[in-house]
Formats: sequence, C-alpha cells, structure tokens
Amino acid sequence: MPAFKIGNYNVGNEFAPFCIAEIGINHEGDFAKAERMLRDAAASGAHCVKFQTHVIEDEMIPNDVIPGNASESIWDIMSRCVLSEDEESRLKELADELGVLFLSTPFSRAAADRLEKLGVEAYKIGSGECNNYPLVAHIASFGKPVILSTGMNSIETVAPSVEILESAGVPYALLHCTSMYPTPYSKVRLNALTQLKAAFPRAVLGLSDHSMGIWTCLGAVSLGASILEKHFTSDRSWPGPDVPISILPEELADMVAGSKAIHEALGGGKDILPEEQPTIDFAYASVVSIKDICKGDEFSSENIWVKRPGTGRFLAKDYKGLLGRKARCDIPADRQLDMDMVE
Repeated sequence: MPAFKIGNYNVGNEFAPFCIAEIGINHEGDFAKAERMLRDAAASGAHCVKFQTHVIEDEMIPNDVIPGNASESIWDIMSRCVLSEDEESRLKELADELGVLFLSTPFSRAAADRLEKLGVEAYKIGSGECNNYPLVAHIASFGKPVILSTGMNSIETVAPSVEILESAGVPYALLHCTSMYPTPYSKVRLNALTQLKAAFPRAVLGLSDHSMGIWTCLGAVSLGASILEKHFTSDRSWPGPDVPISILPEELADMVAGSKAIHEALGGGKDILPEEQPTIDFAYASVVSIKDICKGDEFSSENIWVKRPGTGRFLAKDYKGLLGRKARCDIPADRQLDMDMVE
C-alpha cells in the first residue's frame, strides 16, 4: 500500500488519517489571529496546520478578478492577507513547540523558495496549481513529499503532475477536491477517490473538503482517504472569504477522533470472533424439551423447540435434523437435549 512519512507522521492506508487544519488566510493578515488558530488547532488534535504563502509580485499581475466566495478582487484579498517571511518563521517555530506539523501552500516560485529556506518538511500544492506544471516541477526538485489537491482538474490534467512527481522520485498524495465554496453535498463526489486510486495506484489518497461540517471527511475514510483537510477558524464571526465554510475547534476534534475510529473499524471479514463467545452463550438458542418426553417418544414440534441460552449440545441450526428421531430416555420439560438423550 502507498505510504510515506512527513516529519514524525506516517501517512497511508495502514495508518490513522492525517488531519490538516487549513488556516489558510483566515487570519486576514493578523498575526495574533494566526497564532490563536494555530494554538487552537493543536489543542484540538490536528496533526498539521497549513497556511498559505503569497509573494504577490511573483504570483500574479494586478487584476480585478473577484473570486466566487468574495466581493473584492483576488489582488486586494491577497495583498491584505499576506504574512511576512518573519511571521511565517515564528508560526513554524510555534508549531514545532506545540508538536504539530507546519505546512504552507506556495502560490509562486518565490513562495516555494521561501518555504524551502524555512525548512518545511513537505509541500502542499493547491488545486489552482495542480496543472501549473512548471511550478509543480520546481517544488518537486526539492525532493520532499508533496500533497497535491486536484480540484478543477480531471484525471487527464492531473496525470502530467503525477508524472513530474514520480520522475522526481518524491513521495506524493492526491487530494480529491471540489472548488466550490461551500460545496453542496451532491457535488462532493466521493467516488472520485475510487477513480484516482485506479488511475494512480502509487498515490496516497485524501480529501480536501469545502462542504459544511465534517461528514464527508468521515465518509471519505471508508473509501481510502488517508489525508483529510478542512478550512479551520477559531471564531466564525471573524471576516474572511473562507471563514463561513471553516470548522471550529470542537468540530476539528470530532474529525480527528471520528476518522481514527472509522479507520480502526475498517478491515476484517464476516466471520465469528472468539471475543463473541460470551454473547453467543446467552444469545444463541439451544434445542430444549417443551414438555415431559418419555423414552421412545418421537421428537416433534409438539415436544421440542428452541430457547436461550446457547449452551446446549444442539443449537437452533440442528433442530430440523432432530425431528422424527426418538428419545433414548425420559426427558423432563425445559431440558436442553444432549447426545445421550437421542437415539
């Protein structure tokens, strides 16, 4: 099974899901907010906190394009929400102290170079850069694990990025994603995980989810998602285009615990466990006499039936085979039948 390691975390199907709290730009450029969300995410059990690294002049030209979940241009949003290199360094130091992995999505070559200088353990590439093959190749050249979101892309457009990553020899994961904010449940399309698994068998799989709540993330675990990513905020009353779809600390804690529980529940087969024997003893039914039976009497539905507990020699499955056979001795009512009672 595909698996790799990021820092101290093992990521893959045989391990509990790796849960990412995407703080992103929910801090709106306010370092105090960023620090609080990092602390809250770590306290809620997140394995990773993820920010966004924007070097505006290397990322985009001035423009007035307005995202679907905002009322101002992407240029204005990012100009307001950037964190400085020093602030990102301080956040990484805090994450290290709290024992949570620090990641950030670079949106340009300069941003990737800044993160490499910062010493990040891996790279998260967003859906918008999934088919930005020059940037994918630049990030892959660092030789570190890559988590690649695949929103707004098809199997055909994801494939070149996978080829780049595999040619570079870096471990990688593919996150299914729908780039709608919020994503209606009917548009989440969890079956895409099955398609990704078939098309890219060497990839670790995951879900980067923009629907409301944690339900789709929990459902994705049963389909093979080993990484779960949700937007995160400490306070949903704060401004920000991603805040309304972000989960709160208590929801993050539920996602971490719930995904671990579901992962533990996977596997196995439909057989009887030794640990079920105490329940079998009282829950199964045994063949018993329902009236006094004389030696030589023929067993019938009039004198034998099945009753709890299941501690008798003959269980309910044996009932039909006893009908028509004869009693070897006198049998009082409400007695479990045994071998020496049957001719």
